[in-house]
Amino acid sequence: MKRISAAPDAPAPVGPYSQAVVSGNLVFTAGQIPTDSSGRQPEDFESQVRQTLLNLEANLRAAGSDFDHVIKVNGYLTDTSQLETFNRVYAELLGHAPPARTTVCVALWGVALEIDCIAELVTDK
Repeated sequence: MKRISAAPDAPAPVGPYSQAVVSGNLVFTAGQIPTDSSGRQPEDFESQVRQTLLNLEANLRAAGSDFDHVIKVNGYLTDTSQLETFNRVYAELLGHAPPARTTVCVALWGVALEIDCIAELVTDK
């Protein structure tokens, strides 16, 4: 059984997809980009990484999970020079028990990065 989840405090999808889907005990998020719910994007890359991760966290919370339950992260950057900054901000928010991660450099549509993840539902609260 699957359930569609949407976070009101994260940017709305820009296409025909769900922000997150819960299937069994897992949450699968769509790729999040560095815009806030009003569509604004921070100027510096460090703030863009932080905004993207905050969007990811909002979607996880709305679905019934959180960063402590993330199993796998996929990160998409547009330039290899972004990796150090990406790692620093990522470690602040997910570094306590880092999930498995893949990070690649790709061409994206008007944004510097995108991040998605798979997490377990929170069942111990």
